Amino acid sequence: MKTQKLSQDIVYKIKADFLRALSHPLRLKIIEILKHGEKSVGALVKQLGIQQSSLSRHLLALRDAGVLKSRQERTMVFYSIQDHDVFHVLRPIAVMLRKKFKESERVLNTLGKE
Repeated sequence: MKTQKLSQDIVYKIKADFLRALSHPLRLKIIEILKHGEKSVGALVKQLGIQQSSLSRHLLALRDAGVLKSRQERTMVFYSIQDHDVFHVLRPIAVMLRKKFKESERVLNTLGKE
């Protein structure tokens, strides 16, 4: 029984670590950019307008979580989506947020009519 609880705790920790890797706005933006194909670190720096050191930390977190993969070609490093199933996680979140914002908009619209 105690072993089963420990196993469940490990599973929750792994899930939380994965979700934590996705929980930064810049990381979500990186994933959206790479959805359309592989990019070099230099191209990502230009597109995002951030320092390479900052970008590297975020890319490493996403790679460690299994979201991204990298390859090196001479001195350039390229990143791409490791597992497109990540979009099966992100899509429902977008749907939920759209519903939430529509409901908020509906409530705000009724407030203006009083």
